[in-house]
Amino acid sequence: MVFRLVLGCGTTGHAVVDELGGQSGDLLVLDSDASRVESLRNEKVPAETADITDPVSIDRETDPDIVFVGADDPETNLAAVRAVTTTYPDAYIVAFSGFGATRSTQQVLDASADRVVNAGAAVVDDVAETAARGDSGRVHDLRGTLQDVDGRLAVFMHDNPDPDAIAAAVALTRIAEGVGTPADACYFGEISHQENRAFVNLLELDLVNLDPDANLDDYAGIALVDHSRPGVNDQLPPDTDVNVVIDHHPSEGEIDADFVDVRPEMGATSTILVEYLSQLGVDLDTSVATGLLYGIRVDTKDFSREITTADFEAAAELLAYADVDVLERVESPNMSADTFDVIARGIGNRQLNGSVLASCVGALNDRDTLAQAADRLLAMEGVTVTFVYGFMDGTVYASARARGADVDLGSALREAFDALGSAGGHADMAGAQIPMGVFDVLDGDAADELQAVLEDAIADRFFAAVR
Repeated sequence: MVFRLVLGCGTTGHAVVDELGGQSGDLLVLDSDASRVESLRNEKVPAETADITDPVSIDRETDPDIVFVGADDPETNLAAVRAVTTTYPDAYIVAFSGFGATRSTQQVLDASADRVVNAGAAVVDDVAETAARGDSGRVHDLRGTLQDVDGRLAVFMHDNPDPDAIAAAVALTRIAEGVGTPADACYFGEISHQENRAFVNLLELDLVNLDPDANLDDYAGIALVDHSRPGVNDQLPPDTDVNVVIDHHPSEGEIDADFVDVRPEMGATSTILVEYLSQLGVDLDTSVATGLLYGIRVDTKDFSREITTADFEAAAELLAYADVDVLERVESPNMSADTFDVIARGIGNRQLNGSVLASCVGALNDRDTLAQAADRLLAMEGVTVTFVYGFMDGTVYASARARGADVDLGSALREAFDALGSAGGHADMAGAQIPMGVFDVLDGDAADELQAVLEDAIADRFFAAVR
């Protein structure tokens, strides 16, 4: 629960307290004027008398998440901000500049507080909105974590990244650079989907493609976006120390990182990054805005899947900066012969169990064709769940889709395949990777024999998990 501490309850401070009274979480007001404190108590507002400029006087047993400094006098606010930074170094500080602040006082406030709001017609609404937001503490923590990286940061997408992962990684590099930490958007594997390649090329996104045995000594920090564990859907060592994780996929178990922001309720990781860009005041250029908008559109299936108000709001904010013409070009690439071939094999090899379809398409040249096949097969009459899988480079890859079905695909795939490899995703879109060694396929069996083994082992597990 968010704990908000208000120091100083002048004209603006009192108006802000009135707004905060209806917010969830704990609130405490400290003010040096005893009569003002008594008045607040009569209004059922928790308040105590204290010298807000004295670090000892404002020290309380519980550390606040957000501190709003709201006296009318600029010098009092400046002294209070200094007291807060001494007493509560991890708190997010929102400071009102006061009335008649000099330029030097304003400059010191700007350098000391996380956000400073100047006097003006909209000050009460602006400050109240900022002070009420429980996510302000996250912004403070993210900035601090990024600034603590003593060198270059590597922001890793998952392997074969999709637009949401790519856009989120690029956005996080911009945020890191905005707080003084150089960063690269990195990935292992390849970007094989023709739409995703067009997306990267048309927006001229600067990505770093690493070999599996790449030396990471040049990087002082690691961040993960659109996934939450090193070594799971990326080729980092599983014991890699991680500084930042930002994701919208549900995670099994505790995530080990200095800063973690995982919100499964969001439709896209890009939505979370838009929030941070906005709150940290990072300028949006056309390529980043277009990338984030496309990431949200793809992961929400054009706002029809697992969509929230935050996703709509983020998209609306991005639309003013995005290049819609580029998006149209990205969404209309040619389909490769490999993709047509995999879709054809998916139709021909389909197994049906009620409205659930599973299909082994055999050897793959491009693992991303599985997702396209799973999407296309979902259009078949009477089918509500599709599961398409194939093998390449010693690994079985699978992609699943659901439409109007009472099944959580992410949970189903984890139940079926987590013990054999890695699996997860959302209720209506999920995937899995399984090392082929678990099937004891030896001595280079022919492709058709291997396919028969996989059909027995994989499809049965999937059907059982869905049931």
